[in-house]
Amino acid sequence: MRRIETLSVHAGRDDFASLGVHAAPIDLSTTYPVHDLIAGTASFDALVSGAASAANPIYARLHNPTVARTEQAIAALEGSESCVAFGSGMAALSALLLARRAIGSHVLVVRPIYGSADHLLACGTLGLDAEFVAVGEIASKRRADTSLIIIETPANPTLKLVDIRAVVAAAGDVPVMVDSTFATPILQNPMALGARYVLHSATKFLGGHGDVIAGVICCADADAMPLRQMRALTGALLHPLAAYLLQRGLATLALRVERAQSNAIQIAERLAGHRSIAKVYFPGFAECAEAHLVGSHAGAQMRGPGALMAMELHGGFSAAAAAMAAVKLITPAVSLGSVDSLIQHPSGLTHRVVDEQARAAHGITPGLLRLSVGIEHVDDLWADLDQALLKAVGAARVAPTRAAMPA
Repeated sequence: MRRIETLSVHAGRDDFASLGVHAAPIDLSTTYPVHDLIAGTASFDALVSGAASAANPIYARLHNPTVARTEQAIAALEGSESCVAFGSGMAALSALLLARRAIGSHVLVVRPIYGSADHLLACGTLGLDAEFVAVGEIASKRRADTSLIIIETPANPTLKLVDIRAVVAAAGDVPVMVDSTFATPILQNPMALGARYVLHSATKFLGGHGDVIAGVICCADADAMPLRQMRALTGALLHPLAAYLLQRGLATLALRVERAQSNAIQIAERLAGHRSIAKVYFPGFAECAEAHLVGSHAGAQMRGPGALMAMELHGGFSAAAAAMAAVKLITPAVSLGSVDSLIQHPSGLTHRVVDEQARAAHGITPGLLRLSVGIEHVDDLWADLDQALLKAVGAARVAPTRAAMPA
């Protein structure tokens, strides 16, 4: 079995020798000639039924060779039989929710999760009965029509860890979906712990360069078929150029995660002693309630703490806004997992659409900032962050009237 560092470079390249290429080709065709109608009809029937491939792709909404190659690469990294790629992480989640709705309309969700995912589930647009629960409530809240249990670990934006094995045990025969975007396949493989579906916003670490939007779900072959059907029905396909960029990003995934994580460990330690910081949320800290889930020891589910952290600033919203305005090297922007470092304000941006009470209950406060650490030199990152935080403390002192977020 090849190691994941090797797989990140070589997975999805099995047909390169027969094609006579070294770099991944891009197939931009929207349609494919059908000279043999009987064979073409058989291909069409197979693809609309959710088959992974057919003799003739027929139409790009049904199948694209470049997308399929990227799916094979990510499946190899995640250790799954299949991977289904979509135009975004939200498109991937929507397809899964619609596919599972045919089984039952009740979904259990453990907060916190990505803000837009939370909003989609809470607003009822997809006709689902989403119930937000704590991990300890899963077993008692299951119903006959419960079709899916959703968790995100590490969770967005507070980096809270959820014990995947415990959730799977409580779920019984209800499938568990883990959003593993923050961890990536380099640090965590939820299917090995019993999860049935693994979702990645591939826009983030998998692409890694801030230039592609994509989402993937890794699962068994049988579970992939209804997802492909839903993708074809709704047109939520991933463009082949995006798939090409995504596969190109995978080649450096292990290196990027390793470097960013190393930077993050050092920055989190420095932040913990900074006078502008009330609290740092980082899975690598021993005082983290779920610290036993991180490391190389038996029972760990993450092989490292990752490259993200959140920090609560003294001074609340005024300090957080001032810090975002003061950074010069770090980019004040949503998203994460890029080669460059990004800082953002969850309660005002990514989680703005989440119910205010739910935000407060899960620590998503006006003074919270989330930092995605990149691969820059750690001392340069710290110099920028330190000066921004010092300015933030001063701004909070002189502008107490701005301590509350705008309504």
